[in-house]
Amino acid sequence: MNQRLMLLDTASLYFRAFYGVPDTIRRSDGTPVNAVRGLLDMITRLTADYGATHLIACWDDDWRPQWRVDLLPTYKAHRVAETVDDAPDVETVPDPLEAQIPMIRRTLELAGVAVVGAPGYEADDVIGTYASGADLPVDAVTGDRDLFQVIDDGRGVRVIYTARGMKNLEVLTEASIVAKYRVLPQQYADYATLRGDASDGLPGVAGIGEKTAASLLGEYGTLDALLAAASDPDSGLSAPVRSKLAKASEYLEVAPDVVRVARDLDLPRLDEAGAELAPITGNERAELERLGTEWNLGGSVKRLLEAFNRFA
Repeated sequence: MNQRLMLLDTASLYFRAFYGVPDTIRRSDGTPVNAVRGLLDMITRLTADYGATHLIACWDDDWRPQWRVDLLPTYKAHRVAETVDDAPDVETVPDPLEAQIPMIRRTLELAGVAVVGAPGYEADDVIGTYASGADLPVDAVTGDRDLFQVIDDGRGVRVIYTARGMKNLEVLTEASIVAKYRVLPQQYADYATLRGDASDGLPGVAGIGEKTAASLLGEYGTLDALLAAASDPDSGLSAPVRSKLAKASEYLEVAPDVVRVARDLDLPRLDEAGAELAPITGNERAELERLGTEWNLGGSVKRLLEAFNRFA
């Protein structure tokens, strides 16, 4: 069996499951289990359809790291539900979903699925680090465009993009990014910095949209080279663009560090994390089956067990 590592942007998937599976599916005490069911079915399908032999559920230990907020206060600011003194900001998570997160963690543990996070970092950063250092081909499963920057055909790193739903998954490669955005994946972080991204609270450079950002990066290659041209009176950069970049100078000093996913976190190796998939057996299987009944997980547990049996 050819080996392939799958990296899950776990929160994006369980949010999608929560909103995509009816919340009328509940366990006997009335707690919804739609996100648990949906996530298990997603894992079953994704690992089978894309031939994953290794799997890591990447976790947001900090969905809005303070160091990113310190650099750019608008970063994900619109997603903040409340701010508590001396405590991290919290994302708006519906109570019925919040109640399911411990169940998700427990089912993943019993299924032998590695869960990896890093203090002070997002799941994107965990994905970026594994995608950059793995010796295996990689599929990063996400609905987050920030991770387009990790795509690397030479190393076999793709993104399985979920933004259009699980029935319309897109396998994105370098050609896909070039076709849609007219930049290379390694330019995507600079592109997002210039044009902005409302979903992450990135204002971008006023007056520079998608087409202009792509054109500038096509000519200069990188944001650093573009800024160098802007500071060189003899370069051919137009006066209007120079002016726009100058007005956004403070933003451009910090935004690239906010947008770039980390590539060098100190994470457990794949074998240390237990990333290799295997049949679910013994006490773990018995407990997962018991909880499947107790928590009204329907056929989701059975389908997951059958899918993982292929690794025997």
